Amino acid sequence: MAVFCAESKTFPISNTEMNYVVFGKGEKQLIIIPGLGDGVQNVEKSSNALAYFYRKYAKVYRVFVCSRKNQLPKGYTTRDMAKDIKLFMDAQNITYAYVMGVSMGGMIVQHLAADYPEYVEKLIIAVSSSKPNQKSNRVIGDWKRMVEDGKYGDFTIDTMEKTYTDRYLWKYRPFYFLLRRKGKPQSIQNFLAQANACLNHNAYERMQMIKCPTLVVGGEKDQVLGGGASRKIAEQITGSHLVMYPNLGHGAFQESKQFEKDSIGFLMGVRQ
Repeated sequence: MAVFCAESKTFPISNTEMNYVVFGKGEKQLIIIPGLGDGVQNVEKSSNALAYFYRKYAKVYRVFVCSRKNQLPKGYTTRDMAKDIKLFMDAQNITYAYVMGVSMGGMIVQHLAADYPEYVEKLIIAVSSSKPNQKSNRVIGDWKRMVEDGKYGDFTIDTMEKTYTDRYLWKYRPFYFLLRRKGKPQSIQNFLAQANACLNHNAYERMQMIKCPTLVVGGEKDQVLGGGASRKIAEQITGSHLVMYPNLGHGAFQESKQFEKDSIGFLMGVRQ
């Protein structure tokens, strides 16, 4: 089996299930928590795409990409979601792993590292935020209203326009008429629960509890959370290393090969 071939699995939790994808042959485990896009479609149907995207990580690590559980109660928080990841790690007999959270996933792993330090050896927080700000409230609030109003096509296009740079989007814009047909979330209830969790996330004061080596990555042109959000995280975590990409936005982790180099280098202890 090729190193990036993936298995899509489920983990039973709280009368529901959590979908996850696992791939790679490394001995060290890397847990990856995706962003709010997980509320649109969880990892179940994206196993091979995820394995291909993270294929360089798979050469070194045993990689687990974890969705949120399939039924989120009203008022469920990013801290509750962090506890779910802890329970998942318990079930997999993983107690000291590398952990990477992207966007909303970065919010979740802030709580994971603060509440369960014995589970996180190294931490990467990418294009994320430690507390609400004016930009994030406006953008995520707009996305929530679009979904509530059934404007799924508008939601899909706006997420792309806010996430990626013009240089990245030029090849997709001619096909927006097709993408508009695929914007309905897999579970509207779960998407709205996750959007609310983002809007209410505030771990700013708790960042000082994070003691593991931490890499914080942000895009200066982030139109979803703002580049300043990453700086605030780094300021609160003693000894953390901050990398800001000057010409990239919220999709920096996808657009830039440098993110891949910086994150793998950090995990492997190689100075960039």
